[in-house]
Amino acid sequence: LGYAQNGDIQYKSRYFLNSKFYQKDSSGLNLLMQNALQAHLLQNTMSSPAVLMRLVASAYCVAEKAGAIVRKVLHSGELDIVVKTGANDLQTLADRLAQQSICASLSRLYPKITIIGEEDLAAEEVQEDLIESRQAEDILTKSCPGEYSELKEEELVVWVDPLDGTKEYTEGLLDNVTVLIGIAYAGRAIAGIINQPFYNYQLGPGAVLGRTLWGMPGMGAFGFQLKEVPGDRRIITTTRSHSNKLVTDCVNAMEPHEVLRVGGAGNKIIQLIEGKASAYVFASPGCKKWDTCAPEAILHAVGGKLTDMHGNPYRYDANVKHMNSAGVLATLRNHDYYLQRVPQSVQQNLKSD
Repeated sequence: LGYAQNGDIQYKSRYFLNSKFYQKDSSGLNLLMQNALQAHLLQNTMSSPAVLMRLVASAYCVAEKAGAIVRKVLHSGELDIVVKTGANDLQTLADRLAQQSICASLSRLYPKITIIGEEDLAAEEVQEDLIESRQAEDILTKSCPGEYSELKEEELVVWVDPLDGTKEYTEGLLDNVTVLIGIAYAGRAIAGIINQPFYNYQLGPGAVLGRTLWGMPGMGAFGFQLKEVPGDRRIITTTRSHSNKLVTDCVNAMEPHEVLRVGGAGNKIIQLIEGKASAYVFASPGCKKWDTCAPEAILHAVGGKLTDMHGNPYRYDANVKHMNSAGVLATLRNHDYYLQRVPQSVQQNLKSD
């Protein structure tokens, strides 16, 4: 492996070849060596990972870095909480630093991608210790699905929620907290990375904290054990802190055996894919695109589905409005079963984009 220099940025390149090494008198290289060199360069060019796979490999490590930042801020005790639109809409130092880390790291490596983050932060120089340049080598070895293999940087939109479940983070409900990095192409969520900074925290001192899940439709999902709720059980997961009459009416219409009220969209999708819930029901316009892009990609990768309350998919183009205005309905299986039970009154109050 070599390192390529891009301005003052040093990044890892699996196929970097230092041309200066070969700038000898050409007479010193016989024809055979020149042909071998050309073949070597051609082979490496052809086998170089697709842009999407490189971006996912980078985002995986960047998400882990952001998770470490989230843990470090909590450990410091200096959360520096800012109230944005109300008591249930908070921002902490961890939100700000994690977003700076994610956006700066990815934009340095992939300057042509569009990145949309939750936090509205003033432009400022990012500390070098927040930058992550590593890539997950095991992801780079995987073959990119054919339909995505020729994508260009400028065609990709990255949706970032640096700390999903901020309210729960401030209240010590740490299993609700995730870092979300979703990648979209042509309006569709095509790859997602979810880091759980405090995974295993309930095991107490000495536990190894954190894990990262990722997935891509057409490839699969990784970092967890896929499970399903038994078919005769209806377990609904919904909001803990943003409920209202529409949310309650819609949840009740599902005739659930059990209702889980937790924080974080990422956390709720993890409940679906790990067999803790049957459906994520949120009949409210409170959710945003950065909340759902990464989880939706992972859910789709294992055969699940995420729509609004009318059954319409959300789009993740760079110019769409950020609010998921018509609520969220997500399932691992039997999506139509739950969609048919959405009350008409709910659909009338939540208009599709």
